[in-house]
Order: sequence, then structure tokens, then C-alpha cells
Amino acid sequence: MSAKNYWLAFGIGVTAGAAIALLYAPQSGARTRKKLMKGMEGAVDDASDYLKDAGDYLKEQAERLSEEAQDAIKRARKQASHFVDKAGDQASDVVDSVSDAVGSAVKSARSLV
Repeated sequence: MSAKNYWLAFGIGVTAGAAIALLYAPQSGARTRKKLMKGMEGAVDDASDYLKDAGDYLKEQAERLSEEAQDAIKRARKQASHFVDKAGDQASDVVDSVSDAVGSAVKSARSLV
């Protein structure tokens, strides 16, 4: 049973119990109202506890998701850095190859002259 259904059933039960108690109450209205108020205070306390627990749970989940997001960002940065390093190495190799080719072409051209 989900928490929503639980609290819905709880609320219906409290309402039905209060209605039955009012119908069969052997005491005065003032005394019955006092008892009802005490019962409602307990329900409010229960609801307050539930909301506090739900808030704590949501806070924990937000912290966990924040940590996971930070880890994902770190991994992405490492991968990007690795990619940039590889690209730089490749570019350096191409520049060296082109430089060697130009140097060979210059030497060949000088030897022809």
C-alpha cells in the first residue's frame, strides 16, 4: 500500500470513527468536543511526523543526485581532457609528418638545382 493510500484510508477511518462516536456518545457535547480535539491533535502530530520524514527523504535523495551529477561531470571532464590530449598528439604527429615532407621536398628541389 502506498503512503498516499495509507493516509487516505487513515483519514476515512478517523472520520468514520468520529461520526460513530458522535452518534453514540453518552456524554455532553462539550466533553465530546474536547475528546475530538485531543484526537485531532494526535492526527496532526502523525501528519507532521510523516511530512518531516518525507522532507528528510527528499533531502537525502537530492544530496545523492547531486553527488551523482558531480561524479558524472568529473568523468566527462576526464574524457574530454583525454580526447583533447589525443587530438593534440595527432595534430602534432601530422605537423611533424608535413614538416618532414616539406623538408624532403626542399632537399629534393635543392638537389635538382
